Amino acid sequence: MKVNKIVVLQLMMSMVLMLGTASCSKKSSSSHASRATGWDVDSQNGTAARNAGKKQQAGPGLVFVEGGTFTMGKVQDDVMHDWNNTPTQQHVQSFYMDETEVTNGMYLEYLEWLKKVFPPTEENYKNIYEGASPDTLVWRNRLGYNETMTNNYLRHPSYANYPVVGVNWIQAVEFSKWRTDRVNEAVLEKNGYLQKGAKTNDVNAENAFNTEAYLMSPSTSRGGSEEIVLKKNPGGRKPKAGKDGVVPEAQNVYAQRSSGVILPEYRLPTEAEWEYAAAADVGQREYNIYKGQKKYPWSGDYTRSAKRKNRGDQLANFKQGNGDYGGIAGWSDDGADITNAVKSYAPNDFGLYDMAGNVAEWVADVYRPVIDNEANDFNYFRGNQYAKNKIGKDGKVEIVTTSNIKYDTLSNGKVIARNLPGEIAQVPVDEQETYLRQNFSTSDNINYRDGDKQSSRYFDFGDSESGPKADQTMYNSPKHNVTTDSLGKMIRKYDNSSKRTTLIDDKVRVYKGGSWRDRAYWLDPAQRRYFPQDMATDYIGFRCAMSRVGAKTERKKSPRN
Repeated sequence: MKVNKIVVLQLMMSMVLMLGTASCSKKSSSSHASRATGWDVDSQNGTAARNAGKKQQAGPGLVFVEGGTFTMGKVQDDVMHDWNNTPTQQHVQSFYMDETEVTNGMYLEYLEWLKKVFPPTEENYKNIYEGASPDTLVWRNRLGYNETMTNNYLRHPSYANYPVVGVNWIQAVEFSKWRTDRVNEAVLEKNGYLQKGAKTNDVNAENAFNTEAYLMSPSTSRGGSEEIVLKKNPGGRKPKAGKDGVVPEAQNVYAQRSSGVILPEYRLPTEAEWEYAAAADVGQREYNIYKGQKKYPWSGDYTRSAKRKNRGDQLANFKQGNGDYGGIAGWSDDGADITNAVKSYAPNDFGLYDMAGNVAEWVADVYRPVIDNEANDFNYFRGNQYAKNKIGKDGKVEIVTTSNIKYDTLSNGKVIARNLPGEIAQVPVDEQETYLRQNFSTSDNINYRDGDKQSSRYFDFGDSESGPKADQTMYNSPKHNVTTDSLGKMIRKYDNSSKRTTLIDDKVRVYKGGSWRDRAYWLDPAQRRYFPQDMATDYIGFRCAMSRVGAKTERKKSPRN
């Protein structure tokens, strides 16, 4: 009997301990309690804690590309003997990419917004709309009749879902910035941080929305109107009465990065991202066995389909041979003579369309004939030019106004706006940011570890006292000059020097993928070419990308043991 009493007593004590532990566990696991302090984050300024674990939403038009490792630059054919894509092992972080190329319809939406907000008839804005407009004359040819495309390709509704062309690299970057602001403006409106309809009503140059300016100072965004820029109680719960019976006012705040609703910027993909996404080697797994890298964005070594349903059909839009851009009438090889509507061909294993053929595409990188994988094999990118917000004399960030818009005159004479009213002015980082840093030491890193001696026969290392001679630069490319005289007349000086040995300089950008004008050789995702960033063609378009924040994968995994 004594033993039984002891056993019963021990069991009762164990149950008490278990109940106490469960009670404590329940308290600490409250969805509104901070794991750091135990405070109720809804009653404190705990936005980050409250939104912990909130997942990034894909922006409009984007599909998810799960990152991983791949062999960049591996090509099966190199009949051109460029030697500019030596295979290197690279790792790319997960990101999002446009499902299709940017279309004429999408780009026209951009142009219409610019025309509405910055009327070309006003002196201050006369170059903004024109500077963003594609060059429709790229279709013209000395010995060809292409006036139909010159006059209709951009604006005729029949071509609305065709990829936009005639856009140079700078214009593509500016479109990406505009898209970032319009998407985040819509996101904020949807989540109650902007007045309904604000993104389309009464928008002008003085109150245009900019994402970074909003994050820096929400109260001054959209002209500082409290009726448009709204605060919100992010907790979603009414405050409870305190011990004194007084109910505190709800804490209304503006959206910030910690709110988890504002998306990262739309941008051009890096070359590594584009090539990784185009190759889509994820589709080469079968029964957990990797079958090797593909030659094209689809499986197989041929450009025609081997599937029974559409056997023999071309899988992309490209040039078949001399004078053959689409095949015989009535039995077309690829269904197009020039470009084709997006989604006309099957997507690759990431769900991306036209990663080979139709149009080639701009990527973010500055071109060099080498890839420096010794310096970096993670998210490789050449072209970083770090900048910071410009701080005015009053200690506040400087916002671009209608009086200090910056225009660039390109080498071909085209004038382009490089910042717009409402944006934050940018300046290069200086010694204050680079002092004693190990990861970067200058603002402009385009030429970091360049070292391609073969790029110019005039290159000379010089000596420790005098250094390299002024005219013996790494890339001895032509230097065309465009200036204006005192009357505003444009003066163009073409570089006719016979000493120029290369077209490569810091203003040529990589473009990837074959186009409707290219033979099958260029459809390999690893092939790479370059073109001046301020020039456009009838065969280069672009698509946007967006960085992924948070988890690498969208697949649900059980916790590791």
